[in-house]
Amino acid sequence: MIAKQVVMKSVSKSSIDGLVKYLTDEQKKNERVGAETVTNCQSDDPQVAVTEILNTQAQNVRATSDKTYHLIVSFRPDEQPGDLALRAIEAQICEGMGYGDHQRVSVVHHDTDNLHLHIAINKIHPTRYTIHDPYGDYMVLGQLCERLEREFGLEVDNHQAQRSGSENRAEDMERHAGVESLLGWIKRECQEEIKNAQSWVELHTVMHNNGLEMQERGNGLVIVDGSGFGVKASSVARDFSKSKLEQRLGVYEAMTTQLGGKRVESGCRYEQQPMQSRINTAELYARYKTEQGEVSVSRSSEWNKAIERKNGFIEAAKRQSQRKRSTIKAIKGAGLGKKLLYAATSNKLKGKILKINTQYLKERQEIYDKYQRLAWADWLRVKATEGDKSALDALRAREASQGLKGNTLAGKGILGPLDGQTGQDSITKKGTVIYRVGKMTVRDDGHKLQVTRGINQADLETVLALAIERSGNRIIVNGSADFKERIAQAAAGAKLPITFDDVAVERRHQELLLVIKEKTNNGQERQGRTTDQFRHSDLNRRRNEPAASIDTGRTVVASPTAPGRKFLGKPNIGRIGRRPPPQSQNRLRGLSELRMVHFARRSEVLLPGDVPDNVELQGAKPNNELRRNLSGAGLAGQDAADKYIAEREAMRLKVSDIPKHRRYHDDDTGAATFAGIRQIGGQSLALLKRNEEVVVMPIDDATAQRLKRVAISAVVTVRQNGSIGLKGRGR
Repeated sequence: MIAKQVVMKSVSKSSIDGLVKYLTDEQKKNERVGAETVTNCQSDDPQVAVTEILNTQAQNVRATSDKTYHLIVSFRPDEQPGDLALRAIEAQICEGMGYGDHQRVSVVHHDTDNLHLHIAINKIHPTRYTIHDPYGDYMVLGQLCERLEREFGLEVDNHQAQRSGSENRAEDMERHAGVESLLGWIKRECQEEIKNAQSWVELHTVMHNNGLEMQERGNGLVIVDGSGFGVKASSVARDFSKSKLEQRLGVYEAMTTQLGGKRVESGCRYEQQPMQSRINTAELYARYKTEQGEVSVSRSSEWNKAIERKNGFIEAAKRQSQRKRSTIKAIKGAGLGKKLLYAATSNKLKGKILKINTQYLKERQEIYDKYQRLAWADWLRVKATEGDKSALDALRAREASQGLKGNTLAGKGILGPLDGQTGQDSITKKGTVIYRVGKMTVRDDGHKLQVTRGINQADLETVLALAIERSGNRIIVNGSADFKERIAQAAAGAKLPITFDDVAVERRHQELLLVIKEKTNNGQERQGRTTDQFRHSDLNRRRNEPAASIDTGRTVVASPTAPGRKFLGKPNIGRIGRRPPPQSQNRLRGLSELRMVHFARRSEVLLPGDVPDNVELQGAKPNNELRRNLSGAGLAGQDAADKYIAEREAMRLKVSDIPKHRRYHDDDTGAATFAGIRQIGGQSLALLKRNEEVVVMPIDDATAQRLKRVAISAVVTVRQNGSIGLKGRGR
């Protein structure tokens, strides 16, 4: 988590109105603007709140600095805090910076590789109308981020300043624009040579051989290249400051025409080139330079044409106004009337000129937007959006590009873009393609598919089907236990021909397939029984033998020979062999009593797990009525569980990602996911995840000691007596 202020160097360009318009502009993307929050304003609408903020800023006429504080809070690629967590983080940061009572607008953006939060804060207090500009805000932001990382369980970042401002700006340019900076080039190419120079002449020689020049500027030194770009010498290294160099080399000596020492024409010169990449981008960069040159020429030509049109319209308006003045001058009459006519003509001319200039500014902005120069990384992103595969490969080959993390799906070489039921939303500077699959957001880096927002069963089935088409039916799943469970359910529900590399996921997948198969067979069996009953009823109706109510297994029917008399008919046993005799229903008795028991329905086939329940004489049966419940812990255990649940539910109000916690009930039997052990007041509690909820179960010390050897996310079984069983282990 990183929090950083965006400084507006020109106060005239600072505008809360323009900033909020930029933050809330979707830019024809579905995945750009997320939650919008307005604080300390009368309206929850950001645009209406801007008017209120502008009115508040107008109350302070003494402040000449920027009245808007723009803050960005960025998270790691695999971190996706919920809306409630983001709101809590925003509130605590603003409170810690001293802006708790100030008006602000916060907007979440999802269109980059890192989820980030923009906060536009009014520096003018809403009641005192004083300006607040925190001193040393970068240190305060670092301390706040460290505390929030611990509180919300975020990955820890370094918040101690280790570089100067110029170094940070150079690194930001290289990362975002994708082009090598002069400062970075000097550090990588000739810093050691400069450091090894033993005299001013030798130092100037090294500079000259690398196409550089060291000059005095104010009280310090700067290093300038041949095109006029310069950086402070102390920004390259602290040892290159004027004071440090004079301590080592003596009083500063400017470069003379005749350089002493041995000159070596290395041919090493700084040029703006793409940062080092895993592929050769020379051809792409040549295309980029050519297109940008054409853009500059076209933009200048269009601007000149717009200026000519504007000047022509103004000249025409002035000529028309002059003709009117001549006409007024020729009129004979009182001077007062002529003055009014002259004033009306002048006002009309001013109105026309204002309208012409307004139209010109609009055309100029349209031309600028049409022929806007782009940074290297932005140009690659635009070309990749247009379908240029080489540009997309160049984005993905940058050093800054890393694999997706979190809830991901991968196969043996995912190739090409997604198609079918997907819609491409945008492409990031790291080459991550953002898709919309139904209501779900999917990110594709060429190797993995990351599922971020709006996870649901139907859309997961679609993504799995598309992943199979692209990379085969062997899929690698990474992420949380809940995501893996959903993937297994989606694959089983859609009956996809898929195999998972994760043994646990594949085992769960097969279990779900078996459950679905049994439910299907049971449904078909019930449908068959319903059909047989209908046929039997129809046969009775045709014979005028209406069936009476069934009470004891025998059917009472009317006698066809003696009206009014009733007798007991034969039991309706159905087709012979369809069901076993009553004494052997759903179990096996002594083999001496029955030579064979035939189960016609597949759902009644005995499995190994059914033997202890369906075969008698298996040994002594435990009397659980007198046995102490292993998981029971009395009133102390229930109190500890209630205390822990209350703590987690209170935290869930701040962090939406925390699941609901509740107490263990007697009907919470069957398979569950083991989520850990907690100690509350000396009482051990087992956490079991079931159906998006965490069941808190008090356990004794022996059970807690046994569960410490169980891995998190392992599948356990809760028995009827309240004990916890593990596959392949005894009690």
